[in-house]
Amino acid sequence: MALPWIFVSKITNSKRQISNKSQITIFNDQNFSGRDIVWIFEFRSLEIVCNLQFDIWDFDKSMNCQQSKSPLGLAKSWSSGPGFFIIPVFLPNIGCPHKCVFCNQTAITGEKRKIPSPKEISLLINRFLGYKGEKRKRVQIAFYGGNFLGLKQDYIKSLLHEAAKFVFEGRVESIRFSTRPDSIDDERLDFLKEFPVATIELGVQSMDDDVLAMSRRGHTSFDTEKAVCLLKKRGYEIGLQMMVGLPDDDETGALETGRRIVDMKPDFVRIYPAVVLENSLLGDWYKKGKYIPLSLEQCVTLVKNLYLLFRKNRINVIRMGLQSSESLDMESTILAGPYHPAFGALVYSEIFLDKAVSILESKKKDLHDMISIKVNQRNISCIRGQNNRNIKILKQKFHIKSIEIIPDMTLSEDMLEIN
Repeated sequence: MALPWIFVSKITNSKRQISNKSQITIFNDQNFSGRDIVWIFEFRSLEIVCNLQFDIWDFDKSMNCQQSKSPLGLAKSWSSGPGFFIIPVFLPNIGCPHKCVFCNQTAITGEKRKIPSPKEISLLINRFLGYKGEKRKRVQIAFYGGNFLGLKQDYIKSLLHEAAKFVFEGRVESIRFSTRPDSIDDERLDFLKEFPVATIELGVQSMDDDVLAMSRRGHTSFDTEKAVCLLKKRGYEIGLQMMVGLPDDDETGALETGRRIVDMKPDFVRIYPAVVLENSLLGDWYKKGKYIPLSLEQCVTLVKNLYLLFRKNRINVIRMGLQSSESLDMESTILAGPYHPAFGALVYSEIFLDKAVSILESKKKDLHDMISIKVNQRNISCIRGQNNRNIKILKQKFHIKSIEIIPDMTLSEDMLEIN
């Protein structure tokens, strides 16, 4: 099977061949936390993304719902961890009872795709497992792209049966999927009990009912709270996805959504910016002047504040910004909005700029024309900023002539020292 392109993030900036049939394009994206690898395989009607993540957190599971053990005794903390190998299987935008104002699935995926059969998925998972490597012991199959529990139950079961075969064979540890909050109920969760599902992600987007209504989501904040409570009772690892810059939302509302997400104590979150896609209702509103998206600068600062809020409360942020793709990078796809192929890198860069400014402000009386900044090797690009933006800002703000960046592996990844 030919694998036309594979992205590997935060490893190296070189190119190499993985086999005679497939080329790896390697880039430094920094959109994920920790030392992450993102492999994207394109084959026929399916897109499969493998995401290897390393950071691991302990979570306080307490809530006004009793926390149960994971179904079938499965291990938790699947959002990240050392040696994890997650194989997301992309499904077309199926199972959704509503079309949200911001949605244009064809633009996001790059083309209209047929619904994959269990046999196709099995074939691809088998092939994909060959790239796992010996060090990555824990493997999880993930279904993304649609409202998984909104699919017909027979189709859900056929997909889960196919994925479960790999679990029962000992080649995969568990299964995960994403779905809407209003698709979570006891009846659906009851039939999931026979399958080794460990992680469920919910597309929350906002906890403001007016914003949800304006975005035509078709569910309420109460649906989200109820869904999280039900999932906690069943012992699932929970991921919540939120979106900033939606119609009728603002910075205050987004931060309030963040605080309410913190109150629900999910295991991890993803933060996406609302962008204006061609052939979406939001696109029509934008052309008529009824919607103004966030600027990239505004959005980066807002997402930075949300990221810090979640990290302060020991909630892992595993994604910031939309996944870069060939279709999204086309000028005709995105009409407006804060899209950047390395959005997460911009957020981390601003965090490190804030740290540096704070330290230099405290040393203002003792500053010299030349300073050195020590950071962990992994974060040199974060302190420099895109096109050395942070260095230029620091020089101008503090009248510094020369700044030397020194890698220091003894420093933790969130630390820096200035001399």
